[in-house]
Amino acid sequence: MEVSVYNITGKETGRKALLNDEIFGVDPNDHAIYLDVKQFLANKRQGTHKAKERNEIAGTTKKLKKQKGTGGARAGSKKSGVFVGGGRIFGPRPRDYSFSLNKKLKRLARISALSYKAKANNIMVLEDLNFDHPKTKLIVDLVKNLQVSDKKTLFVLPQSNKNVYLSSRNLERSKVVTASDLNTYDIVHAHNIIVMESSLSVIESTLLK
Repeated sequence: MEVSVYNITGKETGRKALLNDEIFGVDPNDHAIYLDVKQFLANKRQGTHKAKERNEIAGTTKKLKKQKGTGGARAGSKKSGVFVGGGRIFGPRPRDYSFSLNKKLKRLARISALSYKAKANNIMVLEDLNFDHPKTKLIVDLVKNLQVSDKKTLFVLPQSNKNVYLSSRNLERSKVVTASDLNTYDIVHAHNIIVMESSLSVIESTLLK
């Protein structure tokens, strides 16, 4: 698949970039995408939730009333979960939500997500960015020129670029990642993917190795 290469002003350069069909033209696997996104979100959970059970509540353990003859249910302690201020019955405990997936499945998920974006014509190839200094207005003007300012946009750089990252950090709808760190969640979450021309070779070497 061939797509036009754009410059920073949003104009076509007249050159074409080749999107490898092994990455951008496969039959997507929805379940692989689901599992990879599920793992990404699960691994971000802190799992620090905690509620006190009856053995952790500060309070008296004195028996509230006699065992029999009151006409009501027996009660042993004010710390019981059936009373206000008592412990939580089967409350949440700190836990690790993360789980692992096979590398081949995660690679298939990324390829499937990229193929969806390519089929929807939501992938644009841009000449490599090289900002002399960080300035948010540079990214704002860029997304306006590319007519994607009202969409969630993911910029894929061939390598880490501090000036580009700092320029986009304050923009709610824009995110910058390197091609080697590209993940399924970011691909699915973004509406448009702006790939730097040099990033294509990095994506190929990462996903086809």
